Order: sequence, then C-alpha cells, then structure tokens
Amino acid sequence: MPKSKPVEKREVTIDGVELRLALPDQMPVEAVGNESVKNQLRACWLAPPGNRPEEQPLSPRVLGQPGVGKTTLAFSVAREFTSEVYIFQCTSDTRPEDLLVTPVIGSGQTIRYHASALTSAMIRGGVCILDEGNRMPEKSWASLAPLLDSRRYVESIIAGIKIHAHPNFRVAVTMNDDASTYEIPEYILSRLQPQVRLGYPSAEEERGILKVNLPYEDDQLIDMVAGYLGRCHKYDLPVASRDGIHIIRYAQRLAESLKISPAEAVSQAAEQIVGEEFALFLDPTYEPEEDQGISFSDAEFLLSRFKPSGKEN
Repeated sequence: MPKSKPVEKREVTIDGVELRLALPDQMPVEAVGNESVKNQLRACWLAPPGNRPEEQPLSPRVLGQPGVGKTTLAFSVAREFTSEVYIFQCTSDTRPEDLLVTPVIGSGQTIRYHASALTSAMIRGGVCILDEGNRMPEKSWASLAPLLDSRRYVESIIAGIKIHAHPNFRVAVTMNDDASTYEIPEYILSRLQPQVRLGYPSAEEERGILKVNLPYEDDQLIDMVAGYLGRCHKYDLPVASRDGIHIIRYAQRLAESLKISPAEAVSQAAEQIVGEEFALFLDPTYEPEEDQGISFSDAEFLLSRFKPSGKEN
C-alpha cells in the first residue's frame, strides 16, 4: 500500500500567538514572451552582489492595462525563486487586518488567528504578489510601510505581535492603468520601486499566449483572433489577451451550439465580450474614419461608448 504524503504543518507561534498560515497559490499557465520585462523583475529580486546582507531586495510595481498578463508574468518569475508564491487580491475595502492577520472564532468561542497570504509569504520566505494594489485605500497601505523599507516587518494590532520578514521574502505589486483606482500616497510609491511596465505583446507573442492558454483550439481560430488583437493594439484600444482568450472560448461554444461558421461565432463573441465598436476591428480591411472626430488612442472615451450587445437599457 503506498504511503500517504505527510501533511505539512501550517501553524507557527510568534511571541506566544499561534498563527494559521495560508497555502501558496498555483497557476498552471506560464507567461509567454516579454523576456525584457521578466529580466527587469528578476533583477529586482536577485540577491545583491557580494556579501552585503544589509541590502534588501527591491519591491517593484508592475504596471499595465487590465488583461495583459501582469500577474501571470510576476507569478512565472516568482516560481524561479521559490515554490511558494502567494497572491493577495487587493480591493477597495481591504482592511489592514485583511492584509496581515485576521481573527476567527473557533470552537468553544476561542479566537484563532489566520495569517494572510502576505504574512504567510513573509514567514515562509516566499514571494507575495499584491494584485491590483492601486485599488487599496491608504490606511491599508500605511500598515505596510515598515515592510517596504529596511525595517522589513509588519505589526498586527489585532494579534498584538510584530512579524519580521524572512530574508528570502520578496514582494511585487501589480497595478492597472485605469481610472477606477485610488491614488497611492507618495511615501508608499517611493518604496515600490522600480516601475516595471508591461505593454501589449507583439503579434508573435500574442499568438503564443492564445496557444498556451488554449492548446486544443483550432489554429485558424487562434490566428483569426491574434490578428484581431494586433489591429486593436495598433489603435491602442483596451482589448487585451484575456479578452482574446474569452472570445475564442465563447466562439467555440457558439459554433457548436448554433451550428454557425467560426467567423460568425467569433464576430458574435467579440460583440458580446468587448462591444460592437471594438468588434469592428475583426475586419482586416476596417479603417476608422478620421473625420468622425474619434481619437482611438483615447481608451477612456471609447470605454464610455462601450455598449455590449444584449445589454438591457
């Protein structure tokens, strides 16, 4: 009879307080291309040359449009440094205790303390990705100020303990380039350096991204959508690889259920996913009229006109 794999202990005690640690995340898809950006991120996390333990790793912020693969890229690089990578999803109502330690009522009305993904990475010496960090309010960022400088600790008021980061701990913050975010205070931005910017992929990278995410899809369908994404990038439209993946997945199901051609299915899928105006670029011959007075580099303007088909008035 095969031996069962031993269950790893996920409790630690700090200053007499027992913490239940979070489990690391898994992400099966690898980041395609963008070697220059990957190298920039690697440089932030590499140990400093020579024997200089007083120098800490950098805490970069990865910037880019929604859906271009910031989290996937950061996760892929992080796995080169450790098998324990944690992702914390930041939101507009994230509280300091959510970021650090959360009290939970256990059996017998006792209080148990659960460490967040961030503090679990700190304790275990893993990498934490704070995803969409500019959706988080200043009060939460303030609780991370000592972690992001030479002090390298956080203080949980809830648990009454100070948690120091393991020497191998690394952190990065992803941030979307859109308007639905908070302004991050300057004293935090000065700690989140350098900026690592991820743009839209090249045509070859775009096809590779679609192929690695959709390995069983028809090459003709992938080529069709990769070409469409390339035309969208030409006009700086906010249509990303993630949208292309959704279009292909939905189009394949539409073609099967409605018994329509792949081209018809892609057209309907694009209209429902990115909107009728962006779907016009599926036509390789389509050119926007300059006298329409529309600046196609102005993503906010286009998004304000975005009306997916089927949306109720």
